[in-house]
Amino acid sequence: MRPDLGSHEQGRMQCFVAALLRHEGALVETIDPEGLEALAPPSVQHALGIGELARLGFGSTLPSAAQRVGLEGDWLVRCSRLLGLQGRYEQRIVRSSARAPGDPERLLSRELVLDNATFRLLEVAPVWTRYLVLDFRASAVSDDKRDWMVRLGVNLATGALPDAVLAAIGPAVYAPPFDSRTHGDGDESPTLPADVDLPADWDRPQVLSLVARALPPRLNVVLDPFIKGLRRRLGRDQDRLHLYHNDLHREAMRRVAALPEDEPRRRREVQRAAAIAVEYRAKLDDLARQYATRVTVEWVQTLELAMQVHRFTVQIRRRKADRVILLDWNPSARALEPPACEFTASNERPRLVCDDALHLVVPAALAPCATCGRAFCRACHQARCPKCGANASPLAGVLGVPSL
Repeated sequence: MRPDLGSHEQGRMQCFVAALLRHEGALVETIDPEGLEALAPPSVQHALGIGELARLGFGSTLPSAAQRVGLEGDWLVRCSRLLGLQGRYEQRIVRSSARAPGDPERLLSRELVLDNATFRLLEVAPVWTRYLVLDFRASAVSDDKRDWMVRLGVNLATGALPDAVLAAIGPAVYAPPFDSRTHGDGDESPTLPADVDLPADWDRPQVLSLVARALPPRLNVVLDPFIKGLRRRLGRDQDRLHLYHNDLHREAMRRVAALPEDEPRRRREVQRAAAIAVEYRAKLDDLARQYATRVTVEWVQTLELAMQVHRFTVQIRRRKADRVILLDWNPSARALEPPACEFTASNERPRLVCDDALHLVVPAALAPCATCGRAFCRACHQARCPKCGANASPLAGVLGVPSL
């Protein structure tokens, strides 16, 4: 039997469920292999759908009489019922090194790739910034069901969406909060200096606009293996149907050809061949309904991080125009956060710079108009081509949202 989770994720899920049960007043004991035994109060029993004495399993091999717990299935929904609004929003200060990058010019030339513009580093300075990290649960339902967690994080000062940086600092960020019982006397929870000026909050429409643009490409990454599996199974079932009905139809038509025009059996064989064709089309329609996929995305949690970074002030030049942008180098991840495409909000490289507002966009966002052939910037003109007024390419077309 295939396990629900990899070994690392199994351990994290088991630790999470154990901590949640203890927080809600249950008595919890670890059992082998990779399981928990819990004596649960009525509120926990009702929310999780378990008995007073429950056994839960998280690995490929379950303890005796244990229920399987994993990201797949409805266990995230059960845990959500138990949590309610607890843990939906959290703020943390992350301790980071103050050490600056060794060669800023070389680092910038390697990480910032602009195919039609030049740039110049103006300044590097240590500053504090804020990250808004949004976690979403994505569920895909077809002939199978899958659940994933999708993370979207944005630097509120620069607008960068540093997926790799957040992944690198994740172990430190998502470690258990500071606890004086487990730290030495010299350890202290990180605090902000008194004179720190953090970036302001984004308003709700700005955050929702970012999510609408940035979430689809990240969702595509986790959906792609699932969609490819559906396509393989759909193609296999279509081939099987075609082979079966084609043989029946060929045999019916062979009998038709062998019978005289005025033979009553010939009419029956013609009707049989037509019925086979109708049945084949109906079976194809059934397959289409069976493999039709519905994807839902639900916000789960928001985490706000404050940490010190080194800010690169960079001048972008395109023809006779110039623009100043800000990029942050994160010392914890030892990485420069790439500028997000100002149309798709993706981190795809390289970038092109538009002539009008010097937006940094992916090549697809400067593609020619399908009607008049003139290239234009979709970040500047999101609705229509500025020359002929034709509708601009839909966002999903640029992002390449997968479909069956």
